Amino acid sequence: MLLLTFVVLLAGCNRPHEEIVLRQIRDVVVDANSEPMLRANAIFFNPNKVRGKLKRINVDIYINGKKSARVDQKLRTEIPAQKEFSVPLEVKLAIKELGFMDTLLGMIGGKKLEVRYQGYLKLTYHGFPIRVPVDYTDNIRISF
Repeated sequence: MLLLTFVVLLAGCNRPHEEIVLRQIRDVVVDANSEPMLRANAIFFNPNKVRGKLKRINVDIYINGKKSARVDQKLRTEIPAQKEFSVPLEVKLAIKELGFMDTLLGMIGGKKLEVRYQGYLKLTYHGFPIRVPVDYTDNIRISF
């Protein structure tokens, strides 16, 4: 009887049916100093009628096909139901991987870069952990 009650309660929980979607990376700024940083706002959309919490972002960043950074942030961000939400990102770029001279010349010339974000998000809905894949590509222009 106790097992049956638990199963009925678990089935009745409003678990999300659709995945959260990374819609856009906005306000991308690359600070070109001795330790270059990429700052941006990731815009997500939760299509579900259930609120949740974003617990972790684990995303690799590739610039022009080369792994240049990793976002590994622990968070406690509330995810609203059926709405967009924003998550600030701040990442140290690995200039050695990109090639210092190419990057410097690209900044002077206002070069466009292809930036790919690939990894996953860890969320919880009513205490249940969920992993949501992220695979998003954008082109940005960097300059001084």
